Amino acid sequence: MIKDVIVVGAGIGGLACATALARKGVAVTLLEQASEITEVGAGLQVSPNGLAVLRALGLEEALMQSGAVRARAVVLADYREGRDVVQLDLTRLKNQQYLFMHRHDLITTLAQAAQQAGVSITLGQKVVAVSSGDVPSVTLEGGATLSAGAVVCADGVHSIGRQVISPGPAPGFTGQVAWRAMIPATDAAPEVRVSMGPGRHIVSYPIRAGRLMNIVAVQEREAWAVEGWQHADDPDNLRAAFAEFGGPMRELLSQVQEVKLWGLFRHPVVETWQSGNVALLGDAAHPTLPFLAQGANLALEDAWVLAECLTSGAPSGRYQALRRARAVRVIAAANKNAWKYHLPEGPLRALAHMGLSLGGRVAPGMMMRQFDWIYGHDVTA
Repeated sequence: MIKDVIVVGAGIGGLACATALARKGVAVTLLEQASEITEVGAGLQVSPNGLAVLRALGLEEALMQSGAVRARAVVLADYREGRDVVQLDLTRLKNQQYLFMHRHDLITTLAQAAQQAGVSITLGQKVVAVSSGDVPSVTLEGGATLSAGAVVCADGVHSIGRQVISPGPAPGFTGQVAWRAMIPATDAAPEVRVSMGPGRHIVSYPIRAGRLMNIVAVQEREAWAVEGWQHADDPDNLRAAFAEFGGPMRELLSQVQEVKLWGLFRHPVVETWQSGNVALLGDAAHPTLPFLAQGANLALEDAWVLAECLTSGAPSGRYQALRRARAVRVIAAANKNAWKYHLPEGPLRALAHMGLSLGGRVAPGMMMRQFDWIYGHDVTA
């Protein structure tokens, strides 16, 4: 059994993996380049497959106390007047829950759990190199070197570990950009609403016990935008891009005072996830586009499986064998969702929406069962 592990990156996956390892008796050092553990102001969706990991870590109740919202439905709507096309009843998920929450609340809860489990969290430590030799090690900015029985690289889309283990081709711009904003809300319905328009869509859902509304708006366009969530934009640009959207979305966009804009890039899933006792986790291995709300959930799955593999003496290829094919399938499904949401005006769009509406009325259970392979996957079972 591995006795000590270095985890690089204090994001969702890194914190979850560090906690799971520490609870199994592993001495864990978590290195984070930021001076404090924080998160951008954004919401996220934790579907049952991700919640299974948080529940196994004993964190579900803490998340509910922090303001997580138990989701009731997914509503797909037409963009013009906000007419509902179909409503997917999330209460049909048998013995499962679907949550909306603020990313900051999840990060804070995971960080507290890691500290309580005995994880040594060191902030302001930028890792500039990773070695997968006989004794895995990391080199810090300034030249210091730390070694351990294993190194987990949960350091995001620009992972230092990936450059060593499986660099692969460069990411490519998808021709899509996304805006992210939050506005005050009052008694918002516990549902995620997807307003679908030609070449664009808007997603909204409540967080912080319904006191905030999280908004993500995606547009297809040729003008390139940089990757990363921290780039501010003018809210009027957002409103202009979605000027044809009516119904509740027009009212939501009218309230936006601050917004971030970023370009969506497609990163290939890496071919090799582990070299010796150095492994990639979450976005370091498989960044995904935000069209199925599975980025955080896949990272949580990775975290649990990798912790199990490292502490059970599993061969180095076991982790990848358990995770890669699923990540590829989920990401492919997310890519397809963008096309479904952005159908142009015409017969195909009308037929697709008619089919969704009919399916929701005639076979609502079947509409939900199409997601069983995603939501019903429990890596902790």
